[in-house]
Amino acid sequence: MLPILVTGLLPVILLVLLGGLVRNRLSENAWAGLDRLNFEILFPALIFTAAASRPIEPASLLLVGPLVWSVLALGLALGWLARPFGPEKFLDFAGCWQAAWRFNTALGFVLVQALPSADIGMYSVTIGLGIPLANIFAVSALSRGTGLTAGAMLRRVALNPFLLASLAGVAVGLTGLKIPQPVLAPVTLLAEAAIPVALISIGATLNWRALGRLDRFTGVLVTTKLVILPLTVTLIALALGSSAPIVPVLVVFAALPTASAAHVLAAGFGADRKLAATLIAQTTILSAATLPIWMTVAEWLANR
Repeated sequence: MLPILVTGLLPVILLVLLGGLVRNRLSENAWAGLDRLNFEILFPALIFTAAASRPIEPASLLLVGPLVWSVLALGLALGWLARPFGPEKFLDFAGCWQAAWRFNTALGFVLVQALPSADIGMYSVTIGLGIPLANIFAVSALSRGTGLTAGAMLRRVALNPFLLASLAGVAVGLTGLKIPQPVLAPVTLLAEAAIPVALISIGATLNWRALGRLDRFTGVLVTTKLVILPLTVTLIALALGSSAPIVPVLVVFAALPTASAAHVLAAGFGADRKLAATLIAQTTILSAATLPIWMTVAEWLANR
């Protein structure tokens, strides 16, 4: 499993390092412009293609949906425990809070394909159902942090490009609609640029001194994402005696590090970009130690 992790994580780490190296070659306004481009166009394209890339069986909504949504809701609830230790400004806290439930979709594809017991189709359904709720949670928290009225907050949530893209992708997956290749091709090209641009921007924004230093605030969020969520899934599977095909997929899904989209979304709302970038880097680097454990557990659960 180590070569798999190296293959999945090394490109991420190298692109973050590249961002740190070229930090001073662009102005602050230029980096902010890249984040805005990613927020409005590139990441919505990625979210749409990830959700729409494979058919979603309507019946799977009744099985997979509640399980995935429960994992995200648990991350939301446990992440709130970090509030007393976090930034005083709620908007800055909200930009970091999402680290407790958001997930690295692309890395998940690499890991699930490497597990003999895991079904890539089941993972596609999992992320297709997880992306909309993850974005509703994040956009709602960040909108509240901007001090908007209830009506304005609802409008901002409803019109958020991340949410619109995820809902559109799930709709395509559920209906089985085939998008013509000439239409899909430019969307795919935009999607391919999203993660590299986000990772380079994270590296440029990152507080490198804080990267290896976990305080109570970041420790609660990182532990929630990398340890408590997959541990909870594992314990429930053991308690129910379940070895259903969704179990290994759900363990890996719960154990994934935070997505780079969290930084993009935080920047889009004007939250503290440096702290959000640091949390993303911390979960990504530390997941190199935790993911082999959870992948082993996932395989063991599937073959009991």
